[in-house]
Amino acid sequence: MEELDDIVSAQCQTHGLIDDALRSYLSFTTNYKGEYLKNDYDIARCCFKLLGSTLFSLHRDYVRRQVVFSLLEEDSPDTLHLIVALLLFDGREHEATFELMNAEGIFPRLVELIYEGKDDDAGLHRMLLELLYEMSRIQRLRIQDLVLIEDEFIRYLFGIIEGLSDDSNDPYHYPTIRVLLILNEQYMVSTHDPGPDQPPPANLTNKVIKTLTIHGSAFKTFGENIILLLNRESETSLQLLILKLLYLLFTTPSTYEYFYTNDLRVLVDVMIRNLLDLPSSATALRHTYLRVLYPLLAHTQLKNPPHYKRDELLRLLTMMTATGGAMEVHFGAVDETTKRLVGRCVRVPWLKEDPERAGGESAVAKKLLGVEMPGGMASSLSVVEVTTHKEKPGVLTGSREKEEEEEQEELDKARESKREVPQIANDGIRDHQGLSASVADITLQGKSPTELGGGP
Repeated sequence: MEELDDIVSAQCQTHGLIDDALRSYLSFTTNYKGEYLKNDYDIARCCFKLLGSTLFSLHRDYVRRQVVFSLLEEDSPDTLHLIVALLLFDGREHEATFELMNAEGIFPRLVELIYEGKDDDAGLHRMLLELLYEMSRIQRLRIQDLVLIEDEFIRYLFGIIEGLSDDSNDPYHYPTIRVLLILNEQYMVSTHDPGPDQPPPANLTNKVIKTLTIHGSAFKTFGENIILLLNRESETSLQLLILKLLYLLFTTPSTYEYFYTNDLRVLVDVMIRNLLDLPSSATALRHTYLRVLYPLLAHTQLKNPPHYKRDELLRLLTMMTATGGAMEVHFGAVDETTKRLVGRCVRVPWLKEDPERAGGESAVAKKLLGVEMPGGMASSLSVVEVTTHKEKPGVLTGSREKEEEEEQEELDKARESKREVPQIANDGIRDHQGLSASVADITLQGKSPTELGGGP
């Protein structure tokens, strides 16, 4: 595509010449889209020709602004596809692009284009979903933009997922689910963390929760998929998005029983495994898991017999508050927040040990935590703490199992090189091996209603 190289390498000294070059770029790529841009890879190559050009490097602020304005004004699907791709690829490298889009009021335009449907251009529609997600996850959206979202738009997104329920690998599943998750977080942030000296907006309703409250029975596939996604996802920020939605669903009476019971059991398996596998440094993420675990056990169908994995849950909670030995090595030092959150979980009625054997509720708490439980513990769970827990996009959650494998590899290397290994390191490894057996006892006792890795 020599012609395209000539266009993006043009020497432009004025805004008028830059505009002419951009028009030529969009005109050329649109006219030959069917011939040269046959897939996502071709479109990406075409975009990076501009983003890597002298034209862009010398005038990037002006070019970005002109591309953003083009998104507001352009209607041709072929041209829109290139504009959206340019903003998506540039924004992933430079968040200033997404911030400019937000400042210029692009969010309502994206909602409008997505709502027009995927029939015109499926590739464009998927990329619009990705652009809305990426733009929304790095910053707080304007309340005036969130207010404009209609119930019909949220139902439309849920309907896309439901329509694709037979194929969890469909490329629309993941982008659409992520958009719903990020919109839920934006509603939560605007309501519960509006910013310094800002009162919560009086006219803002969480349309995601509202839709599941009214029409949840028609959109069960979404629930199945977010559990499957939590099981697979290693990116911390996306895990948090899922946990925030689960927290609201399990603390809103009208959505206590949104999930099928079998799906809830799979979720218990996932949460047990993830809590065991989180590295000791992931304290904040562990707290969020515990904040979700309590209403999951206390409010949903799981409170009804037969009680799923009661013994495994109690053993996990005991391990999380143990001091000394392999358990403390695994989970790290027990902080007061962990004690408090574990205390809430062990107070779930169906988890309590037999009072005649354990001496009643306070004895159970004291036995597990080593502290007396204050009477007001039940009111300490805060939606604000869940809402404000954030992580930068792209950060992956560590794995305790991988950490132990790396420690073992280091020990093996030390032995091979005949270096002297401190006795404490050997003891630590033996403790970890003993802990692995405890982990296996918890995760493998009893059968999950479905294979954990195979979906709900």
